[in-house]
Amino acid sequence: MNNLNLKVDKSKCIKCGKCIDICTNLNIEFDTDKYPRSINNSCFGCQHCMAVCPTGAISVFDKNPDNCAEIKHSVNSDDFMNLVETRRSCRHYKQENVNNEIMYKLKNMLNWVPTGCNFKDLHFSIVENKDRMQEIREKLYKKLRFLLRFIPVNGRLKTYKNAILSGEDMILRNAPHMIVVSTNKKAPCKNIDPIIALSYFELYAQTLGLGTLWCGLAYKTLPLCKDVMRDLDIPKTHNISYVMLFGYPNVTFKRGIQPNYYNISELK
Repeated sequence: MNNLNLKVDKSKCIKCGKCIDICTNLNIEFDTDKYPRSINNSCFGCQHCMAVCPTGAISVFDKNPDNCAEIKHSVNSDDFMNLVETRRSCRHYKQENVNNEIMYKLKNMLNWVPTGCNFKDLHFSIVENKDRMQEIREKLYKKLRFLLRFIPVNGRLKTYKNAILSGEDMILRNAPHMIVVSTNKKAPCKNIDPIIALSYFELYAQTLGLGTLWCGLAYKTLPLCKDVMRDLDIPKTHNISYVMLFGYPNVTFKRGIQPNYYNISELK
C-alpha cells in the first residue's frame, strides 16, 4: 500500500519502539531523533502500529487513533463457549424483516473481519427485505424447475428434486434474508477469507437473537440463474464464495447437543 502516511505526534511519543517491533513488513525504524518513521512504505494496512501505541501517538492512513475502539475484552469465556455449544442451524424463520438497527450492526461488523495478508476486498450482497427475497426465490425456482426436468438424480437429491417441483422451498428455507459473500479472484487466501467472514457474521448474529444457516444448496444453485446473479450485483472481479441465510428464528431450542468428538493430535 502506498498511502500509509505514517504520522507521529512527538508530544505524545515516548520512543518505546513498540510500533517498530510489531510491524510485520519491517517498515518502521527510529529516525536520528529516535522517533518512528516509515522506511519503504511496504505496509499492507494492518494498522497494528497505531493499535499498539500506548500513548496514541501513531496515525496511519489519515486515521485518528482517538477514534479507535477501546479494548474491553469483557466477554465472559464461559458464556461464549455456551454460545458455541448451543448454536444450531436454523431452517424455520418468522416471516418478518430484521429491524434496521440490527441490520446496521450486522453490516457494520463485517468491516472488522480479518482476511489473509489483509487483502480487504470481500464483497457482500445482503438481501435486507423479505419481499426482495421472495422475488429472488421466484426467479431461482423458475429456473430450477426448468433445469430439473432434464437432470436425473437419485437418493436424497431425488427427494429434493420432487419437493422443489411440488413448490417447497428446499433451498432458501423461507428465510427472510440472505448474505452472499464473494471474493476477489486475485485474493491470496480466496478460499478461506469468505468462510472466516461468515463465521464472524454467524456468531454475532446469534448474539442479536437471529438464526442462521450455512446454505450449500444456495451456493450451488444461485449461479445457475443469471437474473439472480445480476440482482446480487457481484463485481466482475469477484467469484461467489458462499451463502448464509438468516432471520428471526421460528423455533426455540431448549438445550444444546452432545457431539461426536473430533480427533485431536496433542503435541506436547
